[in-house]
Amino acid sequence: MPATISQKIKIAVASGKGGTGKTLISTNLFHTLYQLDEALVLVDCDAEEPDDLLFYKDASAANFNEQFGGKEIYDVKQSVPVIDESNCIYCGRCREYCSYNAIFLLEGIKTIRVIEDLCHCCGACSYACQSDAITTKERSLGVISRFVTGTNSSIIEARGKVGVYSPVPVIKAAVKAAGDDGIIILDSPPGTSCPFIQTVAIADFVILVTEPTPFGLSDLIQSVETLKTMNKNYGVIINRAGMGDDKIYSYLTQQKIPLLLEIPFDREIASLYSKGELLVKHKPEWRAIFMEMYNTIYSIHRYGNSSNQR
Repeated sequence: MPATISQKIKIAVASGKGGTGKTLISTNLFHTLYQLDEALVLVDCDAEEPDDLLFYKDASAANFNEQFGGKEIYDVKQSVPVIDESNCIYCGRCREYCSYNAIFLLEGIKTIRVIEDLCHCCGACSYACQSDAITTKERSLGVISRFVTGTNSSIIEARGKVGVYSPVPVIKAAVKAAGDDGIIILDSPPGTSCPFIQTVAIADFVILVTEPTPFGLSDLIQSVETLKTMNKNYGVIINRAGMGDDKIYSYLTQQKIPLLLEIPFDREIASLYSKGELLVKHKPEWRAIFMEMYNTIYSIHRYGNSSNQR
């Protein structure tokens, strides 16, 4: 499929475990798509350990739009309840209304606390309180930043604050800041928990990156089963092909899952990656390979010719 004007698609790059090569795929696909001259955004959603910018050392910080304060860095905050014990009657209504067990109460010794890491800021406790003992305060969960890499391209980085229990609100803010226009690549956190779900939920297509090992296959199966419940189009990239065994190929065949690409178990590729260098810059033949893969993905998204069985 030839490149077209005004392409619009969200592609998540995910895996069931860390270290499979999500960032390798995300950054090199992002760089390859420069040639389309489309609005292009890479969102680093791995808020606990973002590293996409390591491959774009010349990227320059840029402001967000006014919706995100018009600054280079947007502080993601959450309103959490504060309990005024001088007004509290220790009735336990706030604890009963809290679906997330974020209120700790010992009625006998009149002790009550908010467990901020469990709080989802739903407001149920404030609604339940009949003694005006609950107010709110703002708590910083992390920041998102925007960096320009080209005329029509930028990277948005989500970075959670150390010690914060869940990076999901920071991921949501980064994804929202990317908007809905053009091509958006979402570098997902590893695993299949809430951060993964939050990232792939808005994707039109999910690239699952794996490796031909028993661990790689086990985690791939978990990812596939999760995506089936979400009714997502997906395909697989096997990184470090040539190591391990061939059981993963049998699984893809049995499940009729598209094999999008194989990247060999190659010392030079590993060396480039370890230095924060882009494969498609040092080995230009890989640009055509990544572009062919993108065209396949876009065709599945646009025309629905996926072979996935769900």
